[in-house]
Amino acid sequence: MNVTLREVTQEDLPIFFEHQLDVEATRMAAFPSRDRDAFMAHWAKIMNKATNQTGMLNTILADDTVAGSVVYWEAAGDPNIGYWLGKTHWGKGIASAALAQFLTKIEARPVYAHVAKHNFASIRVLQKCGFQPSRAERGDGNAGEELVMELCSDRCATVAKNST
Repeated sequence: MNVTLREVTQEDLPIFFEHQLDVEATRMAAFPSRDRDAFMAHWAKIMNKATNQTGMLNTILADDTVAGSVVYWEAAGDPNIGYWLGKTHWGKGIASAALAQFLTKIEARPVYAHVAKHNFASIRVLQKCGFQPSRAERGDGNAGEELVMELCSDRCATVAKNST
């Protein structure tokens, strides 16, 4: 499977919207789905370079099919990454390969990822890319407990080379 990244386009958004409607995916991520208007407003805001100067937004392609997204942003001075993969693409190594490639584009270290404590698959993806547990936190709303994972090194560059 060929996994590549490119900048997010408007054409990707309806696919991303459908991905985040999946009940199992929202349970795993401990992040509620948004209705179409709220979802599109969120993406319009983060795609606007004037309001999101530090953000980096990439679409994950698996054999030229939109599989999900991987994003970077700064919050309270901390660099963060997040990703979402459509359920039909789970369990194929796509998330690990995409995240490893994405991390080679980010110079900031450490970089953080917040993950639901019960989302063992996502924790494993982060570990494969060199992230280590940093601390546990209480998530927002009904998110429950989450782990804050931290990447301090450039180990991901090696993973990216081996996964393509």
